[in-house]
Amino acid sequence: MLRVERLSKIFENVTDQIVGGIRDASFELEAGTFFTLLGPSGCGKTTTLRCIAGLETPDAGVIAVDDRRLFDAKARINVPVEARAIGMVFQSYAIWPHMTVAENVAFPLTVAKRGKRAEIAEAVRRALAVVDLDGFQERSATRLSGGQQQRVALARAIVHEPGLLLLDEPLSNLDAQLRDDMRGELKRLQSKIGITTVYVTHDQSEALALSDRIAVIDRGRISQIGSPQDIYYRPANPFVARFVGATNLLPGRLLATSDGRGQVEVLSGRRIHCVVPQPIDDPAISVSIRPESIRLAPQPPAGEGDNCLAGRVNGVTFLGATRRVDVVSDGVTLQVATAAEEPLPADGQVWLLFAPERAVALPGREN
Repeated sequence: MLRVERLSKIFENVTDQIVGGIRDASFELEAGTFFTLLGPSGCGKTTTLRCIAGLETPDAGVIAVDDRRLFDAKARINVPVEARAIGMVFQSYAIWPHMTVAENVAFPLTVAKRGKRAEIAEAVRRALAVVDLDGFQERSATRLSGGQQQRVALARAIVHEPGLLLLDEPLSNLDAQLRDDMRGELKRLQSKIGITTVYVTHDQSEALALSDRIAVIDRGRISQIGSPQDIYYRPANPFVARFVGATNLLPGRLLATSDGRGQVEVLSGRRIHCVVPQPIDDPAISVSIRPESIRLAPQPPAGEGDNCLAGRVNGVTFLGATRRVDVVSDGVTLQVATAAEEPLPADGQVWLLFAPERAVALPGREN
């Protein structure tokens, strides 16, 4: 189990202005959890990872694995990197070209002088078997594909059987097709090993596909922690809604709430119903509606149920299996995801229909 409490590491520039780092980050992971730190460049996710690894010294906070404190600012505990029993894979993999696969994987054990030659060789074989590279021991590192290099880096990270695995954007150097293939492979390997994993990425699709839990970080602070489904369908604020997948954000005014549901006035006085997952004090809100949650209809519905807004098609983008339809409603452009073959009215006049549970009221307006 990994526990991080009020972790802070602030970087300042020559004018003493705060320009990066992480502030008051707290989270707790059960053993075997695949946890992703997700956010834009410079938000503090890699700083958090490096603090856990011991490559950065935090300004404040506590980092503990099980009952062992690796860092405690108040108690002045700071376990050195080599004594933390942590495996790490860097963005560049750091595979040494002058070594064989076996020599690369054995490096942590050789440097630490852990075991005799035969014991190290067996540990290397087991690690390579986990990543499906058994039999590659004598292969030169220069004769490996990008995906194979990544798996060698993973084998080297787990060969000493660490209690925690840290991955710093390990797929970013792969081409698009291989990156998609390796997502499933990486998740399969993590489940096979059963090791608690902290993964850093700015790629939302990676985070959603791989993670058990996700922390979305914005300008050095954690905005939301939750399952991929929670993060996607119940974002905590406009930033999370915008950053994790495409969404439409309608400025609105919250009129009434009851039992997690609310009535909101949007656009030019139109009223819709939506989910209100958290208490909201200020009536000035944003309503998040995912493009795939909207249906287009040539006529308004006859019965009750869905929310309904009038609009006019302003553009269509073909995306293969789907297409993006831009619809203007009361001067606001909304994106709608439809099947590529779905017909559109010849005159462009449409009605946008969406279920109340797919519209989420968020505190504040988008910056």
